[in-house]
Amino acid sequence: MAQLRLFASAREAAGCSRDVVPGNTVSEVISEAVTRFGADFERVLGTCRIWVNGEVADSNAPVNDNDEVAILPPVSGGDQ
Repeated sequence: MAQLRLFASAREAAGCSRDVVPGNTVSEVISEAVTRFGADFERVLGTCRIWVNGEVADSNAPVNDNDEVAILPPVSGGDQ
């Protein structure tokens, strides 16, 4: 099962920063997360990037046991 890590607004919508989620692809992991966390979480996903083990991943990317799937909302701010 994948280690799901949630950041910023994704974490707030889910009510947790980590979970263990089954799935063989990124799409399956995300689908299970939406089932667990609901509509607010699903809405946040539209602006998020998904990473697997520190690399940007698409929805068809395979996920193995102990892979880390991170959901990262956009970040703003900082000096210019």
